[in-house]
Amino acid sequence: MDAVEKFLKDHSLSLEEYRELLGRWQEADVREVLKSEAVKLRKKYYGDKVFTRGLIEFTNYCKNNCYYCGIRKGNHNAQRYRLTKEEILECCKQGYELGFRTFVLQGGEDPYYTDEKMADIIRSIRESYTDCAITLSIGEKSYESYRLFREAGADRYLLRHETANEEHYGKLHPPQMSLANRMKCLYELKELGYQVGAGFMVGSPGQTLDCIARDLVFLQELKPQMVGIGPFIPHHDTEFANEPAGSVDLTLFLLSVIRIMLPKVLLPATTALGTMDPRGREKGLSVGANVVMPNLSPVMNRKKYDLYDNKICTGEEAAECRGCLGRRVESVGYRLVNERGDAIQ
Repeated sequence: MDAVEKFLKDHSLSLEEYRELLGRWQEADVREVLKSEAVKLRKKYYGDKVFTRGLIEFTNYCKNNCYYCGIRKGNHNAQRYRLTKEEILECCKQGYELGFRTFVLQGGEDPYYTDEKMADIIRSIRESYTDCAITLSIGEKSYESYRLFREAGADRYLLRHETANEEHYGKLHPPQMSLANRMKCLYELKELGYQVGAGFMVGSPGQTLDCIARDLVFLQELKPQMVGIGPFIPHHDTEFANEPAGSVDLTLFLLSVIRIMLPKVLLPATTALGTMDPRGREKGLSVGANVVMPNLSPVMNRKKYDLYDNKICTGEEAAECRGCLGRRVESVGYRLVNERGDAIQ
């Protein structure tokens, strides 16, 4: 039995078998058979529903210097901003009225927002919106910090592992950051009862198919409830400015693979996918994705949350963005729903 047949049968492979599967990603018939299985599984568990996440990018200050990121500490051209608690709550109010039932607080690792400040913001959102899920995406913290946020009312946590290959991790991050700590954080979040999201950039500098095979093995072991992947897009103020962007087609292939491997996973059709291809998000939904993440941040701040170049939807009001997304989702046979959209256990 070859790797493709085995994967369709068992939904899991060894490292060597994932290498074999990835070696065949450009074969049209392989892509088609995996896409078909992914869509079947996605419909089995989630029907035609597409869940929305209201993204609130509340700070673009960051103490880290990840080499690929436009808001890294070393980028002195970045125009920095922080939202107040009141501004964050106003974003939630607007989002709730538009039908969002998950808020994602995303930011750089900004020491200004102490654990106490974050817990206070989380509690305020939880008290005001009891029927909503609160997702955090604020990087590596201590077990105690994660526990405090969980107790304050946070439900989910997004922390992309970026790569499961130690050497590759070192090419993307400064020496004071470590893959071991990133993975430790992910397992601690799971232990604390968060719905956990991991993921990686497709085509990041130095990434090989072997790196991706290791990512898949890691995701298979971690069993996260969410996986975020999107093509690498260079940013002009980083040392990777002249590196090529990642492949949309490989990203789509991997979305199908991840859906088959983790059939109940929450899988976004990411903004990066939509940035690289005008119909990237629709294509993502057509191969197994079931989540989109429109922006609820104040329009004046959106261009400043500049992780990579040419990011889409930075000038649109949240209502415009949601309306446009709704039409896009319907164009590929799915529908946006006003639900929390928890992962099926």
